Amino acid sequence: MVQSTETDWVSRFADEVIAEAERRAPGKTIVCASGLSPSGPIHLGNLREVMTPHLVADEIRRRGHDVVHIISWDDFDRFRKVPAGIDPAWNEHIGKPLTSVPAPEGSPYANWAEHFKAPMIEALGELGVEFRGISQTDMYTGGAYREQILLAMRERAKIDEILGRYRTKKKPAKAPLDAEEAEALEGSGAAGEDDGGTASGYFPYKPYCALCDRDLTTVTSYDDETTELAYTCVCGFGETVRLAEHDRGKLVWKVDWPMRWAYEGVVFEPSGVDHSSPGSSFVVGGQIIAEVFGAKQPIGPMYAFVGISGMAKMSSSKGGVPTAADALEIMEAPLLRWLYARRKPNQSFKVAFDQEIQRLYDEWDALNRKVAEGAALPADLAAHSRAVGTAAGPLPTTPRPVAYRTLASAADITTGDEEQMLRILHDIDGVTSLDETRPRLDRAQRWVETQVPADQRTQVRAEPDTELLASLDDTQRESLRLLADGLDDNWSLDGLTSLVYGVPKVQAGFDPEAKPTPELKAAQRSFFVLLYTLLVGRDTGPRLPTLLLAVGADRVRKLIGA
Repeated sequence: MVQSTETDWVSRFADEVIAEAERRAPGKTIVCASGLSPSGPIHLGNLREVMTPHLVADEIRRRGHDVVHIISWDDFDRFRKVPAGIDPAWNEHIGKPLTSVPAPEGSPYANWAEHFKAPMIEALGELGVEFRGISQTDMYTGGAYREQILLAMRERAKIDEILGRYRTKKKPAKAPLDAEEAEALEGSGAAGEDDGGTASGYFPYKPYCALCDRDLTTVTSYDDETTELAYTCVCGFGETVRLAEHDRGKLVWKVDWPMRWAYEGVVFEPSGVDHSSPGSSFVVGGQIIAEVFGAKQPIGPMYAFVGISGMAKMSSSKGGVPTAADALEIMEAPLLRWLYARRKPNQSFKVAFDQEIQRLYDEWDALNRKVAEGAALPADLAAHSRAVGTAAGPLPTTPRPVAYRTLASAADITTGDEEQMLRILHDIDGVTSLDETRPRLDRAQRWVETQVPADQRTQVRAEPDTELLASLDDTQRESLRLLADGLDDNWSLDGLTSLVYGVPKVQAGFDPEAKPTPELKAAQRSFFVLLYTLLVGRDTGPRLPTLLLAVGADRVRKLIGA
């Protein structure tokens, strides 16, 4: 059996979980858990809720232990609010279970929850995440939790007392949440939910109305012996049901979560930073599971927010927030896995949807080279290993990983023309078939199409800028002549890089390999701006060597008037 080498945070948590599982239930399947609310797009912050236990469970599986990663779909939660971009008519469904809310218009799915679960399930498959999904609608309406619900109702005074320890406790002052952080608490289960207190007493069970199907109900009485429960609804309906037979309601969140920990025997589950304060569902849940359900709280870290380059912290209740499926359109699965594997859960990070994705891919490619050369540090090697595969085997990769920025430039300059892209990539990297560069090429092309603003797309001039060419001074004309003369002998990515940086050096009387002075750097910048303006009509664009290769030597000479 493989033992931990404690090279990274995943190994350390795996050690702790295996030891804890052995103390609790020797020889039993180890349970790691995540919880997701399909109340809206399941964003990249929610993905951390999945990736943290996935990585730990996968490490445990690699060591030969029997382990399962469960994802609890909180699809029996109430529909809280209508996300941006959805018809306001959906407001009439607020308060209903997510599985009772119609899917957005035009969706092929049966209900709201299934509409938002489906792309996440597909993305998790692409990411190599092995899990067992549990629908809370199925569990509650199927009567799976009946004994736990009856126990919670019998022990309602104790639960109320536990909650009461925090109702009067002054919470420590903390910085006010910005709008995005406040929104990010939506879908966590705890956002805006009452704890079960009513004018008639404390009841941890919340029925959905049998008439309007909303949870705008108030329990007015409960009999422990007969399990008769009476409730009224704001719609005017009211009834008495036998809780021993009633399956159209659920425990309030702060009781529901610890109940499920006990029911599933969860050993490891992370929680968001919003669950860390006194009186939060995680803190209170630890006491309820022990004092009411007679079990132990899972161990697990609190995880920090995940952001997007150029955007604020994510919230699943806002429209247009990037999801795992969105990220996998513009980056390969191993890269996305790497972002979550290389940072400890309490470290925040950003997923790049802007130009930063090119630098991120450069960093990833550099790590791949170090791993191939045997030069990677142990922690980096561990994160890389977790990114490129799981206990079940390796994930698909690109056979010929041409630099992402090169692929993006080729796709941008050619507007996706495959014949032209192949010509460019052959000149740059000797590529003989575009299939060698897939799926990375497809991801880079999708990034250009969806993330690069129209005014930043590259459009090569059709004709020379005769007015600009006529206004050039002798130094500028000489620089263009030097470039044109050197194209044929330097027609490669490295050769053209040396050429474009070397022209200003030669003009200043230096060797092309000389280290640039501040004055030379200024001259190089001016030369680059001139070239961009003559070639694409802007003062910036793709890297010049790539651009020159894309345009072609003859057309370059025509556009620079040489």
